[in-house]
Amino acid sequence: MTDKAPLRVDIVSDVVCPWCTIGYHQLKKASEETGIAIEVHWHPFELNPGMAPEGENLREHLAAKYGTTPKASREARNRLTEMGAALGFTFDYTDDMRMVNTFKAHQLIDWAEDQGKGHETNIALMGAFFTRREDLNDPQILGNVAASVGLDRDAALAMLDSGEKADLVRQKEQFWTSRGISGVPAMIFDRQHLVTGAQGEDNYARILDQLSKEAA
Repeated sequence: MTDKAPLRVDIVSDVVCPWCTIGYHQLKKASEETGIAIEVHWHPFELNPGMAPEGENLREHLAAKYGTTPKASREARNRLTEMGAALGFTFDYTDDMRMVNTFKAHQLIDWAEDQGKGHETNIALMGAFFTRREDLNDPQILGNVAASVGLDRDAALAMLDSGEKADLVRQKEQFWTSRGISGVPAMIFDRQHLVTGAQGEDNYARILDQLSKEAA
């Protein structure tokens, strides 16, 4: 008797999207609690493709983009911090935290995926941004992240400098937006069931359980 193959989950996301981080950790917890193994594959989406290289103050960015007031922004950050803590993830927001462009970060993930480290790199980038407030548009920071998951730092820097992954990442971004993905996280279970937004552990557990039964 062989073990059942993990359920494939494709996640379209951005590493600076807090709800992508929350959604993934809810899914991970649901997988652990149900005992239904998952195999996660990440796909690129940029929340702010036109973001300047120097980034923007997060609070000012949210105010300009969504009309978020300082009070509402603070309350939202507090809620995310509490939700993250319950899932074992640390959001360390500050008023001077900056939103950054993530195109280079997605290139790093794509390159890491070629070496079997795409998932680890994506998770490490989320921690670098939300827990340590690092600039994910800085190649040196990205090189450090690559090294932290066991990849060659110099090779990562050379790849980013050459831009060899830029066109491919753009194509992948366009693939998903052309199919109607306009917000993230967007999770595709078993290559056919699309679920958007962070749905909570209970809902993810129900989805995993139903798909596991169908597969059996």
